[in-house]
Formats: sequence, C-alpha cells, structure tokens
Amino acid sequence: MDYIVRMIAKDAPIKAMAIQGKGLVQRAREIHQTLPVATAALGRTLMATSMMGQQIKEKDGSVTVRVSGGGPLGNILAVADSDGNVRGYVQNGQVDLPLKGPAKLDVGQAVGTDGSLTVIKDLRMKEPYVGTIPLVSGEIAEDVTSYFAESEQIPTACALGVLVDTDLSVAAAGGYLIQLLPGASDDDIDKIEAGISRVGQVTSHLNRGVGPEELLRMVLGDFELELLETVPVEYRCYCSRERMRGALVSMGKEELRALIAEQGRAEMTCQFCDAVHVFEKEELEELAASL
Repeated sequence: MDYIVRMIAKDAPIKAMAIQGKGLVQRAREIHQTLPVATAALGRTLMATSMMGQQIKEKDGSVTVRVSGGGPLGNILAVADSDGNVRGYVQNGQVDLPLKGPAKLDVGQAVGTDGSLTVIKDLRMKEPYVGTIPLVSGEIAEDVTSYFAESEQIPTACALGVLVDTDLSVAAAGGYLIQLLPGASDDDIDKIEAGISRVGQVTSHLNRGVGPEELLRMVLGDFELELLETVPVEYRCYCSRERMRGALVSMGKEELRALIAEQGRAEMTCQFCDAVHVFEKEELEELAASL
C-alpha cells in the first residue's frame, strides 16, 4: 500500500512529508507501457504532485504539475486531489536513453532543461493559482525545490527516487519534501543540509525497504520529530462515460454532426488511464439533437 507521512519538528520550525509510491508508479507504468527512463520521470512527477496535493486544505482542490523540458520524453503531466491520489501521463513513454552511470537513468536528458515547470493549484476560488519556473535540471526533484523557493518563497528540500527492475517493473519508489517555516535559524538549515548529505540518494535506501517515516528520521536525525498523520494514496483516475459525454457535448452541434458524417461513431480514450469509451452513431445523433 502506498502512503504519505506528515511530520513536524518539535524543536524547530520545520515541516516534512515523505511518500512510499511503488504501487502508484507501477500502475502508471502498466497503463502507459513506459520504458525505464520514462517510468522514472513520470514516477518522480507523480510522487511530487501527490505530496503537493496532500498539502492543500480545500477538500475539492487539486494540483496539476506540468513539466515541459524540450527533451525526447515530451510533456509530463500529473494531477493530484487534496488527499494525494494522483494520475498522470508522459507524452513519449517509449523513449530509451543510455544510462548516465552504473544503474543510473538519465532522467535530466530525457526530460530536457530547455523549458519550464508549471504548477496549477485549484483552491476552489474564482481563479486558480499558477506558478511557472524555468527548469533547473530536468531531474524533477531539483526543479520542485526551485519552484517552492521561487514561486512560494518556501525554502524546501525535495528528493525523489524510482528504481526500475530488469523486467521493467518498479522495484522501489519514494521521496520526501522538507520545508522551513518562518523563524528557522542558520543552525537549523546547517543541520538539514548535513542530514541530506549524510543520507544521499534515496533510491538505495528505498531498495532495502526503508519506509517514509524512517527516511525522514534519517535525514532529520538532529531534530525531535512528531508524526502527525499517515495517509493512504493511490493512482486514481476520475474519468467516466459521463465526463466523456460532456466532452462530446462541448464540441457543439456542428462539430458533432461533422464527426457523425466522417466517422459514424466516436472512440474516446482517457489520456490518464487509457480507458476507451465508444459512442455509437445513434447515441451521437441523440446528443446532437439535444443541443
């Protein structure tokens, strides 16, 4: 089961969260049939978006993260609800690149750095909050760190890891988000940086079974931590036949008539879960007549 833990430091203005995401990343891989570097890039984006969604207080709110780096993977999109359940896709999931080191996928090269990371927060107000930053490395975690620093002025440390097995399945996936609250001292920052450096890449720890809570306690070992909550998360798509019908209606009467004349039916595929909804000619004609 995938889940997010949320913790605070009792002795410093620090909040932190970490995710176990092996199941949701594997689900995304199965749906989109991604090769390893795409699995890693999409997986990291999904987990970061899941944690950002979990930060939203509005019950029906959502967070959308779009990564457009100009690399061979194309665009990556992930959407999370306020519980942290997430869905997403990568434009070119069949991209394969040489490793950049022993067992190290070249996510930065696949994503590219000539582009941007955009975060759209729908807080159920008139206008959504939109923040866009230039990509730093295309490795996702560093870009998320940069987003929080630039767009939300929150000093943040983010680490994300996806380990892909030789059979292309997901062996491990997880990461953390550590944020400083107002009033943090230079000493607090030094301790966090030392902890991050000491722990290093998260993938090796995830691979030997280290869970989210233990991971945060390793990185923030110099602080007294309190566990606030543990929340289950999953890969969850909200597509339905009703929503697809709504999309057809939004085309308008003329376009619907043209679709009927050209194709006689409509096959609509959800980009997030690859579910196919077929609308036959009679149903399309009824929709057109109702407009």
